[in-house]
Amino acid sequence: MDLAAQLAIDADSDRAPFEQLRLGVIDLVTRGELLVGERLPTVRALAADLDLAPNTVAKSYRELEAAGIIETRGRRGSFIKAGSNTTLDDAQRATVEHVEALRAMGVDDATIVELVTRAVGGDAQPAR
Repeated sequence: MDLAAQLAIDADSDRAPFEQLRLGVIDLVTRGELLVGERLPTVRALAADLDLAPNTVAKSYRELEAAGIIETRGRRGSFIKAGSNTTLDDAQRATVEHVEALRAMGVDDATIVELVTRAVGGDAQPAR
């Protein structure tokens, strides 16, 4: 698979490029387009293909590895890790359950998105 062709990095996005890349890889794994054991491009190759700094791609890879999505095998490269989709499936189920519970409480979708965005950003204080 040509990973760079599957990923779109929007320079005008509010989301940092490393985060766009990280989320893009997670999305491809979740949809089954990146399979367990599949080798990812090197940091330098993907950075060149996406016109990003190598440190940007390296940061995404580090975060994907910390999340258990990929594993790095020394000089052999980075690969999609076994079980990575299971974790994401569980996360998707938990998210759906929470959204359904919030909707049942009468919370509208825009507010749910705002609450999740705040929580992800570390500002999980209740709205006033």
